[in-house]
Amino acid sequence: MTDTDRSVDDESTDPGDSGSRYDDVDPEDVPEFGDLSILQRAFVAAAQNPSRGLLVVGLFAFALAFYAAFWLSFPRVAGLLSAVAVIVVAVAALVYWILDRVSR
Repeated sequence: MTDTDRSVDDESTDPGDSGSRYDDVDPEDVPEFGDLSILQRAFVAAAQNPSRGLLVVGLFAFALAFYAAFWLSFPRVAGLLSAVAVIVVAVAALVYWILDRVSR
């Protein structure tokens, strides 16, 4: 098959081929929203409401700029708070991992 036999979205350009690659997807095989990872959930939410996704990205950029300015202004305090934040995130990740293993 050559590159000219397929369109950009990988569907056949042959007029005799009316099937789509999505015809064989069973609705029962589609994952539930609860089965998605955090990143996949964020992507779905941003795709459903792009303005909210842009708002979240803007707030993240502002937080990152604030964090950099905090490090430049008060490096010792920022280092201490960053170390505390790393410990809190590590404990939260450990609790999440343990609860995930227990619930299976």
